[in-house]
Amino acid sequence: MNNTELKKRLVDACIDTLEKNIETIRNRISEIIQTANDYEGDHDIFDPFKEDMMKKKDLQVKQLEKHLDEIKLLKKVNPEKISDKVEFGSVVVTDKQNMFVSIALGKLLVENESYYIISTQVPVFKAMQDKKKGDTFTINNNQFTIKNLF
Repeated sequence: MNNTELKKRLVDACIDTLEKNIETIRNRISEIIQTANDYEGDHDIFDPFKEDMMKKKDLQVKQLEKHLDEIKLLKKVNPEKISDKVEFGSVVVTDKQNMFVSIALGKLLVENESYYIISTQVPVFKAMQDKKKGDTFTINNNQFTIKNLF
């Protein structure tokens, strides 16, 4: 598989993960609303239980909105673009681990390889930002060498 195909699969895997998370969140929101509606306590809007349920729902809605924004951001990654320096949208292969610079999503397995999906806000990105293939960078007293970049 070539680099652009791999980058496309990384983007697709990230979007797929987020879409699964969104479905789970939507189910939670429905459950919270149903629990609040089924509650037999006081029927005024200031009831502590219902107020707590609405706070929980609002937190879930915020998480849902965050995931939707992350999908929009992922869709801005151009798999055809081959990066010559570490930047948003880059796939960075080091001597220690593989990273995809996009959103903060953690570790994903794509094509039987582990990739850390990182945002531009994390310290490891800051340490390797604008580095090129063959360059080294250090984070937490660990030195990394960029073996491949695209």
